[in-house]
Amino acid sequence: MTKPQIRPATGAQYSRIHGVGGYRPVRVIPNSEVLEWIDSSDEWIRTRSGIAERRWAGPDESVSEMSVQAAGKAIAQAGISAEQIGGVIVATVSHLKQTPAIATEIAERLGCGTAPAFDISAACAGFGYGLGLADGMIRGGNAEYVLVIGVERLSDLTDRSDRSTAFIFGDGAGAAIVGPSDTPGIGKLIWGSDGSQADVITQTRAWDTAFAKPDAINGPGEEQDHKWPALRMDGQPVFRWAVWEMAKVAQQALDAAGITADQLGAFIPHQANMRITDAMIKALKLPASVPVARDIAETGNTSAASIPLAMERMLESGEAHSGDLALIIGFGAGLVYAAAVVTLP
Repeated sequence: MTKPQIRPATGAQYSRIHGVGGYRPVRVIPNSEVLEWIDSSDEWIRTRSGIAERRWAGPDESVSEMSVQAAGKAIAQAGISAEQIGGVIVATVSHLKQTPAIATEIAERLGCGTAPAFDISAACAGFGYGLGLADGMIRGGNAEYVLVIGVERLSDLTDRSDRSTAFIFGDGAGAAIVGPSDTPGIGKLIWGSDGSQADVITQTRAWDTAFAKPDAINGPGEEQDHKWPALRMDGQPVFRWAVWEMAKVAQQALDAAGITADQLGAFIPHQANMRITDAMIKALKLPASVPVARDIAETGNTSAASIPLAMERMLESGEAHSGDLALIIGFGAGLVYAAAVVTLP
């Protein structure tokens, strides 16, 4: 007797980014304001990071609100309706509610019907991870269009007294619509992790040690030091890892896509640090003619949001153009990384 077989799902042969959108909070925090919190100088901050200012969200600029604004622009650029979206993926480390996923609220607000929606936590590589998942969903026949959002309110996790991180982080949201394509629009994703370095970028304390638990959990008389968690980073190990190891990952993404550096129309790395970007350019032997995203100067490090925000800015400014090939790479806490060559929308 022949055993029954599952009918295979069939999807598009290829996928690509159809639209991108971003949201930047209204409030601008210049270096001069940061200097009210820490003993430093504008020159030191610019030299160390390349940052002149960053955006911090106000009370009404929640993770959900910023995501909806960015997603609306991406949907409009893609020329589709929210009802056509078959999946919503939100990459964030700063949605502070454990459950439910903020993606479900965003999907509801946008009018995505019953589309599956979920959050992922991959820090600064989150957008790349989401892009890889969306590509698989589309080519696997599980969705026609997928909304990928990178969004952060890192100001909520910034210790303004920490001289090593107070000037780095910013807030914002970037979104992309990924859908079917007749030609390859997303190259092989080179992604991975190195958990042996999990402590070099981390939250200072877990939520269960930041707040009092019931006596049944804590035990009678047990005291806790209640202090809001913040982000901490050991800069030197992160810098070395990003410069040496991530340049290799970026080259692997180029090789996997069959593209050489001189064929790129843009290089869009995670906006972590201008010095890291410059070192990667040198390691990749990137021609001077290839435009490079330097959004960090005005936006700061927005973690999962940084690549789509930088992509939107390059397209709007004319630095990069629709149809150009772009090398993207994200890397951060975990440690985690993700790189690919994509066709710009």
